[in-house]
Amino acid sequence: MVPSSGPAAGGTTVTLTGTGLATAVAVRFGATPATSFTVVSDTHITAVAPAGTGTVPVTVTSPGGTSNGISYTYSVAPTLSGVSPNQGPTSGGNTVILTGANFTGATVVIFGATPATSFTVVSPMQITAVVPAATAGPVGVTVTTPGGSSTLQSAYFYVSTPVLTGVAPSSGPLSGGNTVTLAGVHLIEATAVRFGTTSASGFTVVSDSQITAVVPAGAAGLADVTVSTAGGTSNAVSYTYLPAPVVTALIPSQGPASGGITFTLTGTHLAQTTTVLVGGTPAGFTVVSDSHIVVDAPPGAPGTVNVTVTTPGGTSAPKTYTRVASPGV
Repeated sequence: MVPSSGPAAGGTTVTLTGTGLATAVAVRFGATPATSFTVVSDTHITAVAPAGTGTVPVTVTSPGGTSNGISYTYSVAPTLSGVSPNQGPTSGGNTVILTGANFTGATVVIFGATPATSFTVVSPMQITAVVPAATAGPVGVTVTTPGGSSTLQSAYFYVSTPVLTGVAPSSGPLSGGNTVTLAGVHLIEATAVRFGTTSASGFTVVSDSQITAVVPAGAAGLADVTVSTAGGTSNAVSYTYLPAPVVTALIPSQGPASGGITFTLTGTHLAQTTTVLVGGTPAGFTVVSDSHIVVDAPPGAPGTVNVTVTTPGGTSAPKTYTRVASPGV
C-alpha cells in the first residue's frame, strides 16, 4: 500500500496491491469504509482514505471474503511554532532551527514559495533547514508531513547585504577614540562595525543609511572598515590611522612682535596639518611636504609663545617662538 500514512482528516489516495481484487465490493480503513475506491485491475485498487486516528488495518472485501489487513497510519498535522534565527542574508545558505511538534516524516520545508535547500528532521519537535535564496523581506515558513502542513506567517526575514559608500572623517589618531560617520544603505540591522579585524569601541545606528562609530586603536596606515548585519558583511571603505605630528625644529625661532615674517617648521607626519597655533592663535601656513611647513608669524605681545601643529593624527609637542619688541630711541 502506497502511501502507508496520511492526515487525520483523510482525503489521501492510496494504492492497494494484491491479488483477487477485481470483484472488490468494499475497502475499509479499520471499521470505516473508504470515502471511495476504484478497481484498477485484479491486482490494483485506488482508495481515498476516510478521516481517522492512529494506525488501522486496511482490508478489501469481495464475494470471496475479506483480505488480510495492511497497516495505515493517520498522522497528526505538524505545528510550527518558531524559527531561529529568524533572519538572514538574501543569498541564503545559512542554517536555521524550526521548533514545534509532530515533525516526524516531514516531506517538505518551504520558505515563502521556495523549498529549503535541504533539511533534517532532528526530532518530532525540531528540524534544521538550510535557507534558500530569496529577495529581501518577510516570508512564511511551512512544514509539510503526511499529516498535513503548518505555516508560520512572516516567520523569517531576508535581510539585504549592507553597502558602505564612505567614512568621514577618513583618518584619525593611532590611539583611536574619535568618532566617525559611516554612510551607506541597509545599515539598520548592524550587529558589528570593524576597523580591519578590530571591533569599533562602540557604534550607534542612526538610520538605515548612517552609523556613528568610535574608532579603536590601530597601527599606522590604511584599515578596511566594514559593517556586518544578518544580511552579511559590507564592502570595505578605507580609514587611515595617522601618527601624531612631530616638530623637531623651528627656524628662525624669533621674530618681530609685529609679525609679518615666516618661519619654517621641520619634523615628521606634517602633510595632513589642519591647524598651526602660535601662542594659541591660529596662523596661516603652507604645507611644503610631510617634513616641512612654512608658517606666517602672527603679531602678538613680546615674549615666548608655544607653537603646535595639529593633524587628524593628533597635536605635536610645543616648540617655542620668541616675539621681540621693536627697538625704541
